[in-house]
Amino acid sequence: MPTDQSRSLSVGFVPGVTPGKWAARWRERQPGVPLELHQRDDALTALRDGTDDVVFVRLPVDRDGIHLVPLYEEQPVAVMSREDELSLYEEIPDGELDGLTLLDIAECGGPRMAVEVAASGAGVVILPMSLARLHARRDAVHRPVEGFTATTIGIAWRVEDESDDVEEFIGIVRGRTARSSRQPSQREAPKKSSAQKAAEKKAAANTATGKGITGKKAAGAGRKGGAAQKSGGKPSPKRPSGPAGSRGKRR
Repeated sequence: MPTDQSRSLSVGFVPGVTPGKWAARWRERQPGVPLELHQRDDALTALRDGTDDVVFVRLPVDRDGIHLVPLYEEQPVAVMSREDELSLYEEIPDGELDGLTLLDIAECGGPRMAVEVAASGAGVVILPMSLARLHARRDAVHRPVEGFTATTIGIAWRVEDESDDVEEFIGIVRGRTARSSRQPSQREAPKKSSAQKAAEKKAAANTATGKGITGKKAAGAGRKGGAAQKSGGKPSPKRPSGPAGSRGKRR
């Protein structure tokens, strides 16, 4: 980043992720650095080609050349027509989908189209709950389902990117407070060595000793000056005296 004015942070995320709370914390703590959010179907490619600095991805992904921290799991749900008998369940038991048509998301052209096909009654599609909510329709319902592996959302950034802005945002997502010493914005100064501490202690002692001597001299001078001021600054005049033993004769 050439100058502070040009600094910004680009954050990509796959559909279903809601990064708004982290973006809000960033804007509170780093108001001088704009943050841009971009929803992307292929967030990992945007990270690798440098379009985004940080991305939220749905695992599994190819981890070559990236750092990745898993954040949370998404509950799997079955999406079906509102008229389907399965919609009567609050949670669909394991094995209840055996023998039914399970739609392939890729063959349907993505999650949105898969939900549309499921709503028509042509089959059932298994999706993370976040995607089922994102593509919700009035003619379709979704129910938690047993027997399917949960998906995981993680945050990723390039291995070679060690910028403070990226580290700051990762810390925010991982729950570090604004005053955390691990955040670049609050990073403490390097700790002093024992030799440095000893030298500083010695210098402080010498300074204190010098001040004590100076103070004593000043106090003594002050006392002498005070006595001189009481006497007007000059010796008291002596009375004139005649020859020893002589007194004026009375007439």
